[in-house]
Amino acid sequence: MGEFDLIRRHFQRDPGPAASVALGIGDDCALLQPTPGYQIAVSSDMLVEGRHFFAGTEPEALGHKALAVNLSDLAAMGARPLGFTLALALPQADDAWLTAFARGLFALADRYACPLVGGDTTRGPLNLCITIFGELTPGKALRRDGARAGDDLWVSGRLGEARLALERRLGTAWAQGSDPLPCCDQRLDLPEPRLALGGALAGVAHAAIDISDGLSGDLGHVLAASRVGARVQVDALPLSPELARLPRHHQIDCMVNGGDDYELLFCAPAQAREEITRLAQACRTPVTRIGQIQPEPGLTWVDSEGHVLPLPARSFDHFA
Repeated sequence: MGEFDLIRRHFQRDPGPAASVALGIGDDCALLQPTPGYQIAVSSDMLVEGRHFFAGTEPEALGHKALAVNLSDLAAMGARPLGFTLALALPQADDAWLTAFARGLFALADRYACPLVGGDTTRGPLNLCITIFGELTPGKALRRDGARAGDDLWVSGRLGEARLALERRLGTAWAQGSDPLPCCDQRLDLPEPRLALGGALAGVAHAAIDISDGLSGDLGHVLAASRVGARVQVDALPLSPELARLPRHHQIDCMVNGGDDYELLFCAPAQAREEITRLAQACRTPVTRIGQIQPEPGLTWVDSEGHVLPLPARSFDHFA
């Protein structure tokens, strides 16, 4: 199977009634037609075997995750998907592997009406790179630099489950147990982008980011961009039943420093609490208020009684 046969067989599809695609796969460039008056949101993410996922990971799950992490970036901006490109390096043209990969990729793409519009393939170590395009109303983007002193700090879903799954696969002693943890495995392998919530928060929240490298690090990005600080109540962080089995210091480490959550962290005015609760219920996405933005720079972790906790803030860094 040659390169162009591979593309035609596994990736060339009719984009269907997607009004945003004027020209899809098959030419030098794709042509997208955004809604008049809207801004374009663009994001790229790369998944490299041995760095972002284990060798031998199920290809259907890889297809899902490769697109999910990009959709999560659109969610963090409050944007609606338009389409995406895929650059794919493969050690070999394995038909069965490609069939499963494409199945996972397109199942998620179809769910969010986000067609594949182009890309590239080559031989090499397994590497998946997606660039995604979205649109949003000007002035409504949930940027990192919009947090204001007095804002509530919220997270969606639960944190730390993907970190626990990763530590189990790495063989870390404290994470081991006799019972399988399918919920944690699913959070690591099949993250769910919070697109509905992100879109609903546009114009309500002041700032947002998706949690990919850990709560402490990603919150730090928001604080630095907004030139503010935060006070976070650790005991308010949503704790899953799976993490509840661990000693408290491991629970906190997973929730505070774990990556691959792909939940939304957002800042909103206190007077929007009822509206946020209503929007979250409408989106069927749980949200939890975990702290407050402070005018002075710095990140403070406290317990339920207000005692300061000396937590080391560690964010994932590919070159650290």
